[in-house]
Amino acid sequence: MNKIPRIVTISGGTGSYVALMGLKKYPVKLTAIVTMADSGGSSGKLRDELGVLPPGDIRQCLVALAESPRLLREMFNYRFEEGGLRGHSFGNIFLSTLAKQTGSMKKAIAEVGKILRIKGNVVPSTFTKSDLCVDLEDGTRIIGETHIDVVEKKEKRAKIIKAYLSPKAQINQDAKRAIENADFILIGPGDLYTSIIPSLLVEGLPKAIRSSKAKKIFIMNLMTKYGQTTRYSAKDHLIDLEKYLGKNVIEYILINSKMPRQQTLSWYEEYEEYPVKDDLDSKKYNIIRKSLIKDVLVSQKSSDELRRSIIRHNSEKLAKEIVNIVTDLI
Repeated sequence: MNKIPRIVTISGGTGSYVALMGLKKYPVKLTAIVTMADSGGSSGKLRDELGVLPPGDIRQCLVALAESPRLLREMFNYRFEEGGLRGHSFGNIFLSTLAKQTGSMKKAIAEVGKILRIKGNVVPSTFTKSDLCVDLEDGTRIIGETHIDVVEKKEKRAKIIKAYLSPKAQINQDAKRAIENADFILIGPGDLYTSIIPSLLVEGLPKAIRSSKAKKIFIMNLMTKYGQTTRYSAKDHLIDLEKYLGKNVIEYILINSKMPRQQTLSWYEEYEEYPVKDDLDSKKYNIIRKSLIKDVLVSQKSSDELRRSIIRHNSEKLAKEIVNIVTDLI
């Protein structure tokens, strides 16, 4: 690659973390555009109590891009397990403190970026403080990302028919410029309605993507998400994505082609979550049918709140597939 390609990722914290961890090892210019809809856990508490933007997804992207010593990266991800700070991560508190001290999350991100020596940029999709809302097929309205994301086991929930932000959010101009100047835009991986679509609800952001000359790549989820994409196939994911992004915008779709181990799948099945079935028409899309994971990546901690992390994309294999596309087109 003679030209250094500019790659923009659009997702939430964990999805972007996986992609960025692999991509930062290549000679590319990275910008992570991060959703600002998180309202649960440490981020939600800091948002409500301090009035700052939710820092959790920002922190994960900063750590993913960090080239600082391992101990410093681990410190920013350290989560307190006792006392008044229980549940909070050090990095979330640090970012929130800097945001209050400097007067903006943008300045806080810049300072932490220097400390962690990040390779690339981390940019909030918006600076507007909004709540993610969804309307369901049965007329129910759910307000708040955490209430959409967390569904009690065996709770029956109707299909999501509409997602929106309240109040409406305006695009961060830094995000707009990054999209306009990008060579490649990666959408995903991440939960469809709580990590990916929230950024597409920001006014001006979908239009910027559609207008950009960048090649648009969608990284398909590995597993369905109960209450968000229950019984969704790959085509269903794409249909819902296009409702907010626009039709025929995505040019490449990366889909996993290897089933995880049955032992792990059985655990997911208890929550009615299954591998995303590939039912897309390869004649309509230039679909790359490669394996993005060769094995299930299992968290060593057995906790319900970590179950989403048991099956995830392999950072190295995902990055390799993306770079293969990049080198063919750049």
